[in-house]
Amino acid sequence: MDIDRLPVQLEFFNQIRASLPSHETLVDVVADILRVSNDSAYRRIRGETPISFDEIGKLSRHFKVSVDKLLNVKADSYIFNGKLANTQDHILDKWLENVLAQFEFMRSYPGCKLYYLAKDLPLAHFFQIPELAAFKFFFWQKSILQYDEMRGSRFEIGQIDPTCKMLSEKIVATYNSISTIEIWNAESVNSTIRQIEFYRDSDIFYSKSELLMMWDIMEELINHLERQAECGLKFAFGQHPQPGMASYEMFNNELILGNNTVFADFGSFKLTFLNHSVINYISTQDDRFNNYMYAGIENMIRKSEQLNNVNEKGRLSFFNRLRHKIYDARKTN
Repeated sequence: MDIDRLPVQLEFFNQIRASLPSHETLVDVVADILRVSNDSAYRRIRGETPISFDEIGKLSRHFKVSVDKLLNVKADSYIFNGKLANTQDHILDKWLENVLAQFEFMRSYPGCKLYYLAKDLPLAHFFQIPELAAFKFFFWQKSILQYDEMRGSRFEIGQIDPTCKMLSEKIVATYNSISTIEIWNAESVNSTIRQIEFYRDSDIFYSKSELLMMWDIMEELINHLERQAECGLKFAFGQHPQPGMASYEMFNNELILGNNTVFADFGSFKLTFLNHSVINYISTQDDRFNNYMYAGIENMIRKSEQLNNVNEKGRLSFFNRLRHKIYDARKTN
């Protein structure tokens, strides 16, 4: 047996094991991907049989394991994975399917805790109310992805693709089942407010009733999030909290505005999702990067005001500031 090879091969399978959903077994998945027997898969996992370069390639691509990291190549670099939304080969419903898959993966680990550093409203909250989801889908397709068919179009609040609507509802239900800590700033609502104002000033709303409804919906969403913060639980818009629901912690950080980073702590491993180009994310499972990120998040939490449960004064003050921003924007209609 090659003693020098053994620690690297064992660590390779340890990383794969850490990324497996709780309902899957390592030996079954490895045997299926490599098309070998379970006994042969066991021998590779235990290091008794060396894995070939071809097998390393198949497993690392499937599980997104960094071979560079295992071999200590370029210790100052990090391997990220991600898909790019575009108008050619990655339409909106495919992007939503990817978002849903990430949340479903987190939900498959009962002990997973999700951290969200909110520069904007956390992504799933846009989908709490169908009319707000319709607005965000329209905005992303027209102003970010610049779909050709959206040129000259105006926003009608009832127009929403059925598939996107179904996927957004699943995203909300899945997100609401994951214990979450969100770190906000009063500026976190600004970008959505400015998007509504821009479409108002550009005469892109089909009618004034659509515009007024968007302001109503924004306030309703803020009220809903305030109720979640008050009881410390996540629940669907228009519903009531029930025992056993996922926990919800909310913090206000006056010093730092988040960057829409999403951090998932699975216990045995961690994942960081970095936001870029408005709606895209890249992710890494690199231990050194994630430990650094986790330490930074803990520091942000220590310097933030918790808005949950007993802090009625701080919570009321924070959410009143958000409502006042919406009120000020609405006055100029």
